[in-house]
Amino acid sequence: MPSGLPSVPLAGVSEVFDSIGSFFDSLAHVNFLALAIGLVLFIVYLTIRSRGFFNVLRAAYPTETIQWRRVWGAYIAAYGFNNVIPARGGDVIKVFLIKTSIDRSTYPAITAAMSVEALFDLSIAIPILIFAFTQGVFPKPPEFADLGAFDLSFLFANPKLSLFLATLLVVGGFVAFAWLSERARRFWAKVRQGFTILQDRRRFFREVWLVMFGAYIVRLAAFWALLEAFHVGGSVRNVLLVHGINAVAALMPFTPGGAGVQQAFMVKVFAASATGATVAAYSVGQQIAIAVVCLGVGFVALVKIFGFRSFKEVIRAGKEHRMAEAAAAGGPDGPVARS
Repeated sequence: MPSGLPSVPLAGVSEVFDSIGSFFDSLAHVNFLALAIGLVLFIVYLTIRSRGFFNVLRAAYPTETIQWRRVWGAYIAAYGFNNVIPARGGDVIKVFLIKTSIDRSTYPAITAAMSVEALFDLSIAIPILIFAFTQGVFPKPPEFADLGAFDLSFLFANPKLSLFLATLLVVGGFVAFAWLSERARRFWAKVRQGFTILQDRRRFFREVWLVMFGAYIVRLAAFWALLEAFHVGGSVRNVLLVHGINAVAALMPFTPGGAGVQQAFMVKVFAASATGATVAAYSVGQQIAIAVVCLGVGFVALVKIFGFRSFKEVIRAGKEHRMAEAAAAGGPDGPVARS
């Protein structure tokens, strides 16, 4: 390979396929009762979390009628789609479904409302990652490039390219802001509307943080059941380590659900807890199971709640909706000014 090109390791890809093989080889040994409990708990986790998001939207649009079942349906459908398609394409579906479910809502406000959840995620992820890094089994950032995961290997093996891409995104943001300067005031007014609940810290803590913390406890219980299902062993320590792994994987948009990163971390972290084949089966098995269930429930929500017959149809409808709003506003910049 020419020296001027960044190295793209493929080992992580083969390891994912090896883990899939281990999963199917170990199906006879899976505790299906524990697996079912874990999957049901995971849907309950998403359901409770969607209620926190519903409260964020209700604060942003206090005079509009908002149906929780439509927020729940959009939330589940987006999560299911994100688990099979990289680059978080499900978030686009969520924004469109919510936008068309709330009268007089705007894309900037809904996108901002979605980001409110990140404040809770950050408040939980930081202490969990501190715990994980102090356990002696969690790889340190300098070791990420050696884990074999494509996402991490590419970024950490090519720091100059990664820095260039990050800088390009920042510069592009400033250029876009300057280009939209005349509309910026109205645009940011809509963005601030999505953050309305943050103006009342007690309400945010009561209706968002505590609700999502309850969802987080259910998620930990789901992880415990899934660890038991694949015979890795459920424990507080193992559950928190899995959460730490998921926190890192969530930052990697190149594969659905950060698949390669999850497998690489789990094989490293649980090397002393179970055999390599058992950990490999768990690492991919729990992700396949969650993806299939969430995708299935999300598809039913699309059909029963929103009337769409496929994810492809809702994506096409979303594009047509944005184009129609742009045309109604008098040009391609319309959604910024009017939507």
